[in-house]
Amino acid sequence: MGDGFQALDIILFAMIAAFLVLRLRSVLGKKTGHQRPPTLERSTKEEEGPVSDKNLVEFPKLRKDDTNNTAAEAEADDPLTPALTEVKIADPNFNPSEFSEGAKGAFELVVEAYAKGDEKTLRTLLNDEVFNDFSAAIKERHDAGEKLDFTLIGITVAKIIDARVEGKMAFITMQFDSEQVNITRDKNENILSGDPNQIEKISDIWIFARNTQAGDPNWTLVETRTPESL
Repeated sequence: MGDGFQALDIILFAMIAAFLVLRLRSVLGKKTGHQRPPTLERSTKEEEGPVSDKNLVEFPKLRKDDTNNTAAEAEADDPLTPALTEVKIADPNFNPSEFSEGAKGAFELVVEAYAKGDEKTLRTLLNDEVFNDFSAAIKERHDAGEKLDFTLIGITVAKIIDARVEGKMAFITMQFDSEQVNITRDKNENILSGDPNQIEKISDIWIFARNTQAGDPNWTLVETRTPESL
């Protein structure tokens, strides 16, 4: 009889196990809103092996040393290098590129101030001799009842063409090529010279100077010329 009970127990356990398996299948087979999206399959190209690099072009990498060498070679070929080095020795803060940009801005200020007759602005940028020349031209224009209509279209060239050091003074010569419209009118607005529809291409040579031992870092315009006068 004991064997009969044991067989009955085995049958019951088997039935319970079957029931649990069916319950688990029913749960695991259902999709819920918390399931992660399916993972993308690998590309067939990956399975076939790496892609051939015969059609790929590798760009040459410019090393830092190559950049420095190129800049050094260009500077060595510049005939102004010795003169600019002399200025740098006298004024360690001197930077040719920054100076050229600053001089370009000064050029715009000066020509616009001259056209407007703004002597206050000119006084801060010019030495006494150049200021007196500009001031005299402004006075002559004013006394004649004339007005200058000036438009600076743009500066096409702003470059250093000479540099030197004389004692405490450093001198930098700049060439400015610009496009301008200059119209001189009388008191009745009649045009005396110039053409409002004509753009003039003008080249100027300006010389800036600075006392390298002074505390003031600003440069002053000390001379103006035209290329023909050189």
